[in-house]
Amino acid sequence: MLRVLRHGAPGFDLVGLSADWRLPDDAVWIELVDPTRAEEVAVEKSIGLLLPTREEMAEIEASSRLYQEDGGTFMTATVLVNADGDLPTAAPVTFVLTGDRLVTIRYVEPKAFKVFAAQAERQPSLCPGGAQTFLGLLDAIVDRTADIIERTAGEVETQSRVIFSRPRGAAFEAILNRLGRAQNINAKARDSLISLARLLSFAVLAEQFTGDKELRDHLKSLQRDVQSITDHSGFLSGNITFLLDAALGLINIEQNSIFKIFSVFSVMFLPPTLVAGIYGMNFEHMPELRWLHGYPFAIGLMLVAALGPLMWFRRRGWL
Repeated sequence: MLRVLRHGAPGFDLVGLSADWRLPDDAVWIELVDPTRAEEVAVEKSIGLLLPTREEMAEIEASSRLYQEDGGTFMTATVLVNADGDLPTAAPVTFVLTGDRLVTIRYVEPKAFKVFAAQAERQPSLCPGGAQTFLGLLDAIVDRTADIIERTAGEVETQSRVIFSRPRGAAFEAILNRLGRAQNINAKARDSLISLARLLSFAVLAEQFTGDKELRDHLKSLQRDVQSITDHSGFLSGNITFLLDAALGLINIEQNSIFKIFSVFSVMFLPPTLVAGIYGMNFEHMPELRWLHGYPFAIGLMLVAALGPLMWFRRRGWL
């Protein structure tokens, strides 16, 4: 899909390609969403730049993600997607600043893009130029990432209370699943924040921002926000690791308690088994074989042999 936001326009123009299509002179934001090759070629001809392919966007080298070429500034960041769904992912999004225009290329639907696009349609003044639109998008992405981390921190706090106040014997499976999901989301959010930090450090040096103090101050403010959120994400990651270790430790304690009970009962029944084995041999000359009180004597002996170790274990505090 190819759509264009024009300066001062109340909304996006959805472009249907034709042989004589040309990019409007007042275009501020050109969005390529899961574009076809024809749409990519049309935009490349209009702006005079070669756009990165989907494979090139996925490269992890800094030189492939952040570079300047033919007067254009190319920046690719990793953005957290589908954080509210079952399969949160992190996918690359490319920003291209050329002149006073911004081109974005993406193959996913980050919520931050939807939110900012809706704001831009209501308030066209938010996008007077490509640089301002770029910063507005970054603001939305950073805010969205911060919201996700705050929500994840709340979920982790809830699971912390559940772990240390749960009744003995309650299942841990749901707790471990929630903590695992929280760790997954936090790791992807941290990956996104690190890529945004690199992008912002590169953007400060871009020619689109060198001559405008207000834009540079905005970039530096974003850098501080990203750094503070990254620090919080690191703290959250450590907290999740602690809770996972605590949950596994409690599981081991409960398992050890169960095995201890089995071991105690095994030891408790060994002496009665020995007594029963002795009197089960039925030798002809066993003195107690024809004794009138032989049976209750044997039962009593087995009970004493069983209760003796049990009382000893309780006295030593092993039970």
